[in-house]
Amino acid sequence: MHRMKRLAAAIFLLGICLATNAVSADTYPSRPIRLLHGFAAGGAADTLSRIIADGLSKKLGQPIIVEAKPGAGGNIAADAVAKAAPDGYTLGLVTGAHAISAATYKSLAYQPADSFEMISTLVYYALVIAVRNDHPAKSLGELIATAKEKPGALSFGSVGFGSTHHLAGELLNATAGVEIVHVPYRGDSQSVTALLGGEIPVIVGTPVLLAPQIQSGAIRGLAVTSPTRTTLLPDVPTVQEAGIKGYDVRTWAGLLAPKGTPPAIIATLNAATLDVLKDPDIKQRLETAVGGEVRGSSPAEMKTLIETEIAKWIGVVERAKLPKI
Repeated sequence: MHRMKRLAAAIFLLGICLATNAVSADTYPSRPIRLLHGFAAGGAADTLSRIIADGLSKKLGQPIIVEAKPGAGGNIAADAVAKAAPDGYTLGLVTGAHAISAATYKSLAYQPADSFEMISTLVYYALVIAVRNDHPAKSLGELIATAKEKPGALSFGSVGFGSTHHLAGELLNATAGVEIVHVPYRGDSQSVTALLGGEIPVIVGTPVLLAPQIQSGAIRGLAVTSPTRTTLLPDVPTVQEAGIKGYDVRTWAGLLAPKGTPPAIIATLNAATLDVLKDPDIKQRLETAVGGEVRGSSPAEMKTLIETEIAKWIGVVERAKLPKI
């Protein structure tokens, strides 16, 4: 008899839980949502977060509060999302650095693919290799020639160790046969300031911050990392045009949620995101912000992307013989 009562009680509690989940999914969202990203304010991730938050807020009918948690190549923010309640009220915007972390860290407090429910990719975009305008190198070829003459004498700045910017520079080292030393900073803005101040001679950065400086003449863009030129900087050649065949680095950004977020909520967020990406104004703002291409996806497609990227960057790290942290 007691066993039957316990079984009945367990079934009753399970029913309550299922009903609660159903109600929460049906009424979602009913309060503000936090959107975390792992990079400094004013950079590409911050800009993308604010644009997509604006669109999703209007679509979902609730405020979406963007919160920057910079550091460790985006890992601090990703860890915060992974540990958040899986109720749809804490989301994360991650970039290509999210997959790179699996290749550059000895261990992580979360699994880049398995600790999250993917929502959708947002954009794909290239990076820019640049120098200050008074630097003697007028092209990437000239910079590489200088680097070959003086191994280890040049350095390049990035948004941080383990970022796509960092690995793009390391891939250039490996493919061009040079040794340009990496110097990490906490965000695009700091690395640009360091370049302009003469702390570093080279930078790998995002078009959203470098384009105005290139257009003003303060910085000289040597190459973009994608196979084709970017619409934001049409006069800057590609790395491949400079003679480094097969070089291709395009980063991306996407939305995810903590593991265990109900499927109905993920479906709601995916549908809302894909609708927002179709909006001509949002699409233009996103593409202008990064000089890239808007491209949404299903949750499964985003997970496959991350798994594929992890394998790719593990190969780059091993080839460059980078120490893991």
